[in-house]
Amino acid sequence: MTKRIAAETAAFLLLAVAAAANWAAWLGWDQHRDVHPDGHETGPYQPWQVAGLILVLVALTAAAAAYRHPVTAVAAPVLGTMTALCADWSDDSTGLWAVGALMAFAGLFTGAVVATAVVRVVRDRRSGAAAA
Repeated sequence: MTKRIAAETAAFLLLAVAAAANWAAWLGWDQHRDVHPDGHETGPYQPWQVAGLILVLVALTAAAAAYRHPVTAVAAPVLGTMTALCADWSDDSTGLWAVGALMAFAGLFTGAVVATAVVRVVRDRRSGAAAA
């Protein structure tokens, strides 16, 4: 039993670190807002950066769910991403970063639950078809 707990803990930590590294790779380096000719600002993130972050998070979550670790599949990517996000955004002097972080948490958690559920349904259907 101890080996199983150690393996699950290692998987959780590895997935959380991978999710934090995913944030750093896609969004953590971009701190520059784009100022357009008419004076309005956008950014700092571009749509392709956010899409890349989400695609990798879905892959990490699906991989953990496929290995029958549903709690790890949901909790570790959310924890890792939220840790990186809070570290990145917390220097905002307005304090509005906490509102954004709360919304991001809701989206991350919902997405992780949905991705894990989809993987489970697909896995169960495949194992049911193989048994028939």
